[in-house]
Order: sequence, then C-alpha cells, then structure tokens
Amino acid sequence: MDSEVSLMLHCAPLQALEEHQTHVEISDRFNRQSFPEIEEHIEAVWRDRVTKEPWLFNGAKFRLHSAVLSINPHPTNSPEGSTDARKQCTSLEKGHLGEQAVHNPVHKHRPSDKVEKDEQSYVLKLQLGATCYKDYIGTNWSQKAEKLQTRGEAECADPQAFLAQPLGVGAVVATSDGEIVLLRRSQKVAEAAGLLDIPGGHPEPKMVCQGVSEKMISVDLLQGKERAIVSEIFSSVCVEISDEVNLPLSSLSKPLLMGIALNHTSAGRPSAEFYVRCSLTTEEVRESYRRGGPEAHESTDILFLSRAELLQLNESSPLWSQMCPSAKGAVLLYQRVMPVTKFTDAHQTLRNCTGSCTKLSDNIT
Repeated sequence: MDSEVSLMLHCAPLQALEEHQTHVEISDRFNRQSFPEIEEHIEAVWRDRVTKEPWLFNGAKFRLHSAVLSINPHPTNSPEGSTDARKQCTSLEKGHLGEQAVHNPVHKHRPSDKVEKDEQSYVLKLQLGATCYKDYIGTNWSQKAEKLQTRGEAECADPQAFLAQPLGVGAVVATSDGEIVLLRRSQKVAEAAGLLDIPGGHPEPKMVCQGVSEKMISVDLLQGKERAIVSEIFSSVCVEISDEVNLPLSSLSKPLLMGIALNHTSAGRPSAEFYVRCSLTTEEVRESYRRGGPEAHESTDILFLSRAELLQLNESSPLWSQMCPSAKGAVLLYQRVMPVTKFTDAHQTLRNCTGSCTKLSDNIT
C-alpha cells in the first residue's frame, strides 16, 4: 500500500454505515497526552506560524483516540452488540492508529460469520477527546512528529498518544449519471497544494456547543451531547460538499460511512470517509461548481472519473501520483466497501441530508 496512506478501519462490502449505526464515547481519557517540553514546542511553532500567516486562527476539533467496529446480530439490543460478535471484528484499542492501521484490517468476514441481512447490524463506536488546530500544527504537522510517536510508543504503548489527531471528514461524491467528483486543490492552500482531492473538512465541536467560545470548549461541555456529535460528523461532510462544489444540500443523499483512513504525511491524521450520492448530473455539477461557492478559493478545477476508472485506480496509475493522501484513502475505502461491478445506488431512494448541516472552518484543509 502507498506509504502516504493506510486504512484504520473499513466496513464490509456494501455494508457502509448510516448515522444511527454510529456511536461516540467522549472522555478526557481520549485527549492528547502531555509533557512540559511538548507544550512549549506547540506554543513556539504556533507563534512562528501566526507571524508568517496572521490570518490563521485556532479552533476546537474532535480528537480520535480509537474506533471499534462490531457486529450486532440483534439490532434492537445494545449498540455494542454481543461479546461473541465483537470478537469477530478486530478493534483498534489504545489509539494505535499508525501501527495497527497497517497490520489489522478491521473487518475480516468468514463464511461462518454470515448472518441474514435482516438479522444483523454493524455498529461503530468512536472514542473521542478534544483537541485544537494549534495542537495539530505543533504535533502532527511538526518536524518533531516522528520523535513524538517514538516517545508515545515507549512511554504510553501508543505512538499517537502525544499527537493532536483531529478527526476529519471526506466524501466520494457520485453524480446521478455515475461520475465521481474530484477537485484540483489551489496552490495557495497549506497542505497538498495543486493535488487532486475529494470534498472534505472537519466536524466542528462549536456546532455542538453553540454560544461557547472555541477556546472554552472542553470534554466536560461535550459530554451528554453524544448524538449531536454523531449528527455533526455526518452532516458536516454534506456542508463541505455544498461549500466546496457549490451544490444544494437538498441534492445530496444521507452520507454512508465507509471507514477511516490515515494520512501519514501528517503523522497518521485520521479522516472518516463517506459515500454520498448527488441527484444532479455531471454537467449540472460542473456548472454549479463554475458559478462558485463559499469555498471556491480552495480549488481551481473540477474533474470527474467513472466508477470503473475509480475502481481500477492503484499506485501504478498515472493519476495516483496526482492525488493527495485524503483522496487516496477514500478511493481505497470505496474499492473495498462499494465494489459493485454495475453502477447502482446502495440506497435505491435518494434521501436528503438532514440534521444540523452547518459551515465548517477550514483551518486544517
């Protein structure tokens, strides 16, 4: 697999998750670990960055500590499923994102595991803490990231323990006539300038804690709002598509979560990747994009790939080297989770995005 990206977690083929199948646990146990030297380093890096780019501002983010995908053979029971079912899926405990993402594909389906579709349900639990953009710049995006991972492994048995690990979102967007949307990133963006990407950004804690200053957002304020956090994760990807491609939210289906990819150019930063259908044709999407949206400055062009082309993409494809890690991760997940040979919608009826779809800040992307 490409060294820039790996998969932390992926759903079974044609079993991408809906919002009600996703759960979160919020705790300060899932926050970044700290020591005095790293805090001093973060502050120094941030001061230098803001001096060079005074328009930057800090913002709260969700920190992904770990994720567990389970099979619940009785959907009406506890969302965690039975003990035996949980043993059928490999979980990523203690936040070992970088190492375990390579060695532990999360779902391994065996013939003996088969259960009738109407008798089983997959559920995902995300363990989340709180972090911020400043911490991301001073850890994941820092020149000391590798040393922090080494220290995390030695002191916490977790290479990501001292990293911010902000959770991102991205989407493979399919038009009504079967084309997949890619965007050419602007040369002026901070990361992956000029490369091909998918629409994406970050879910925002401020949308769950409205009226609270971002610097005051903490795990304590987020606790008790778990369903709102899940809703923000799912709705935020629709807002990013709308803002970056200039598409009406009413044209987008409810997102289906395919899995979580890790960007190793930023020390294993995680991103939840979704599949979203659009009711507009390729030409209609192209025209909407050309009219420009709220985040038109982030990209310079829109491109379309057929499903067949997307399913055949790999490291030997000329286009692969033009893609940023987030797009590569989404493609790898799509190839595993949506591997149908004929273009069909996983959900036959287009359903509009619901929930608190709100604009995201784009500090990281």
